[in-house]
Amino acid sequence: MHVHDLAYLRSGDKGDVSNVAVMARNADAYALLEDALVPERILQHLDGLVSGPVVVHALPNLHAFEVVMHGALGGGATRTLRFDETGKSMGAVLSRMAVDT
Repeated sequence: MHVHDLAYLRSGDKGDVSNVAVMARNADAYALLEDALVPERILQHLDGLVSGPVVVHALPNLHAFEVVMHGALGGGATRTLRFDETGKSMGAVLSRMAVDT
C-alpha cells in the first residue's frame, strides 16, 4: 500500500521550501498515515531530493498533515536548475511512499 491509496495530496512552494498537504480519505487512513509520515521515512523515500529538515504537522481534526520540506527546490523557482522548480511534483513523489499496514 502507498500514501496515494490512503490520501489526496496537493503540493506547492515558498522559495526553497516545498510543502505537501496530505488529506486522508477517512479516519482509518489517517491512523495509518500518522505512523508512516515521519521525517526520517520521508527523507529516506525522497532520497536526495531534499537537503534540509522535514517537518510534519498533524491536523487531526481535519484528518490531514502538512509536510514541510526545507532545501527541497534547489534554491527556489528563480534560482534552481531543477525541472520542477515550484515543487508541484513533490506531492506525486511523496504519494509513492510505501505505508505498512
